[in-house]
Amino acid sequence: MSVTQHAEPAVTAPPAPGPKETDGRTAQRPLALRLLGRPEVGVFLGAVAVYVFFLVSAPPVRDGSSMANVLYQSSTIGIMALPVALLMIGGEFDLSSGVAVITSALTASMLAYQLSMNVWMGVLLALLVSLAIGFLNGWLVVKTGLPSFLITLGSFLILQGVNLAVTKLVTGNVATDDISDMDGFDQAKKVFASSFEVGGVQVKITIVYWLVFAALATWVLLRTKYGNWIFAVGGNKESARAVGVPVTFTKISLFMLVGFGAWFVGMHNLFSFNTVQSGEGVGQELIYISAAVIGGCLLTGGAGS
Repeated sequence: MSVTQHAEPAVTAPPAPGPKETDGRTAQRPLALRLLGRPEVGVFLGAVAVYVFFLVSAPPVRDGSSMANVLYQSSTIGIMALPVALLMIGGEFDLSSGVAVITSALTASMLAYQLSMNVWMGVLLALLVSLAIGFLNGWLVVKTGLPSFLITLGSFLILQGVNLAVTKLVTGNVATDDISDMDGFDQAKKVFASSFEVGGVQVKITIVYWLVFAALATWVLLRTKYGNWIFAVGGNKESARAVGVPVTFTKISLFMLVGFGAWFVGMHNLFSFNTVQSGEGVGQELIYISAAVIGGCLLTGGAGS
């Protein structure tokens, strides 16, 4: 009997892994290129370039009070541009946002003055009116299916006429009466239109509000479920509804958020100047929308920051 010996195959070590091959689509771009790809970063760099240019060529810009004035003007636009931007990310427009600011201020002023109420009562009633206007805009957009451009264009024309007509009817003039001597005015002015000193320069409180609101809006948009809803309804509302996003609630609440912004800026205008011109606000809505678009919001919705 013979014994057959079988040679076992030699075990060889697997080849050392080499560099992972990519087709170029999954390669991670450098951080600098990723940042430059964001629209708001490019706009920020452009703003810095403009600031440096005027800093060199225009000596008055170097004064602290001049910079405080620039920031103040920016804050009154920026506070309204924030909710307008969120609304645009949600896929809608609000062309009535400019005159809605004046509507809010007129409501607070005339109700407080004509009914001899405490100024704070006018402020609270104006808030209700502003939220109601936003709710109506949103409800009409959702229920009729018409573009928000048309719905809010109608709101713009209605509010513009109501502002002029009601002010003329109630006060006999195109401006409201001075409310600076009424109860509660000084306290309201401290909240909405006060100033504080930084290094010998008077800084308006609206700059602080602007930064706080911007930080809050950023957190809501990027870190909360509601922020995901905003992106979803702006991208494709039918797909968003199919996965359980409350489309009606999200859109109406975004219009009401614009109403809140209009109320806040309106109160600042009222307590800064003690009176309100009823014909103001026309054209401001384009500035708010432009600020949002320049900052990176798409006109088609679903993207922005």
